[in-house]
Amino acid sequence: MLRLGESRQSARSSSGEAAAGPSSGSATPETNSTWAPAETYPDISAASAECGRFGGWWDHVTVPLEGLHGDRDRAESFGSRAEQYDRLRPAYPVALIDDLVSLDAWDVVDVGCGTGKAALALIDRGLRVLGVEPDEAMAAVARRHGVPVDVATFEAWDPEGRAFDLLTAGHAWHWVNPVMGLRKAASVVIPGGTVALFWNYHALEEPLLETLERVYAACAPELEVLGRDPTGSPDSDPFLGSDQFTPGEPRIYRWPRELSANEWVDMLATFSDHQCLGKDRLLDLQDALRAAIDKSGGTVRSLCGTYVWSARRL
Repeated sequence: MLRLGESRQSARSSSGEAAAGPSSGSATPETNSTWAPAETYPDISAASAECGRFGGWWDHVTVPLEGLHGDRDRAESFGSRAEQYDRLRPAYPVALIDDLVSLDAWDVVDVGCGTGKAALALIDRGLRVLGVEPDEAMAAVARRHGVPVDVATFEAWDPEGRAFDLLTAGHAWHWVNPVMGLRKAASVVIPGGTVALFWNYHALEEPLLETLERVYAACAPELEVLGRDPTGSPDSDPFLGSDQFTPGEPRIYRWPRELSANEWVDMLATFSDHQCLGKDRLLDLQDALRAAIDKSGGTVRSLCGTYVWSARRL
């Protein structure tokens, strides 16, 4: 397991989306992390892996979950569970928000803002944030929380001449075409501004993870198990080769989390790869996982992480 400040290779989720972090209904994790130089992470590799049907592996190595952006059915499936997503998906660590605020940005665009988790945290700290979100139902929840939102994919979004000194994408950049997205980011972020891409994940304790792996093997063998520690998965700088951004700087924030069986299985239903199972198979998987967790003590304990790539606009 990694400790705060240690280097790692990536935070790929094996579930087809990066796994969730601290729930917004629980205490937000604190860390003492600060932005780290890229040299702190010497073992980042450039290997590639084949993308499976449900996106459990990256199509080519750039950022976590690269290759999913073309699956628009999955990308735009979250609105059917917008309220559940808002209740169960994570807030972001206070230390990450502190680091973003310390950049002295004022105007922020939050790409794929969802129900507004990252955007709201920044608004609460006094920043002016505009969300860009392709799903109207997700955007409606964000607006209810006080986040202004333009409904569009980032690639098609019209900034109408607006410019920003910080672009964030929390648990969302894998739904953006990486080439078009980076080009668009360069067009809306002012020189000296920052782009911060980040993802959350769970790493479950081994005894429970092995139990849940058996459930997946029986009920949904085509899915990778959410909760496997992604440490050591291949990754590389998403800003590599760009003449419009500095080399990317990776950073990880770690924190523990505990969920009940019901919270865990309800959270799983907000992941698009799990939704691909269909209603009946998803319910069967949830019932089996709930029973297995209850038999193992009723609590899911994990060492979670938020993985960040950041770069400055030249």
